[in-house]
Amino acid sequence: MSTVRIGPNRQVTIPQDVLEKMELGAGDTLEAEVREGKLVLTPKSAGALAPEERKLLQQAKRKIARIRNDMARSRGLTPAEADLASRAGLIQKDQRWWWTEAWQGGERQVEQDLKAGRVKVFESANDLLQDLRKR
Repeated sequence: MSTVRIGPNRQVTIPQDVLEKMELGAGDTLEAEVREGKLVLTPKSAGALAPEERKLLQQAKRKIARIRNDMARSRGLTPAEADLASRAGLIQKDQRWWWTEAWQGGERQVEQDLKAGRVKVFESANDLLQDLRKR
């Protein structure tokens, strides 16, 4: 059993091992109630999801966590996962494109280019334009 402290804004940090066991993450909603003198937090459903949608949402949660922890080796969301994740409040609706595999593939390439030193620094916009014109 873990002990947690209530912060100045009534915030409670749930231990990582508890989040993992419950398959919870940032953006999930919990119902709080008092039962027999105890505070009980219960995950609230993201609405009436079909079993396939629940599975997709869990996959999306795992992928989002991986992207946040290691963008260079993670995979992006499918369009269906991105839609469900935005409906569940895991990602912002207007940012769905960034979380998709189509975009994350480019992010991985950038990470590889940075590690390999395939980048240039320019002193001015004119220097950048001259370099582009050489190609």
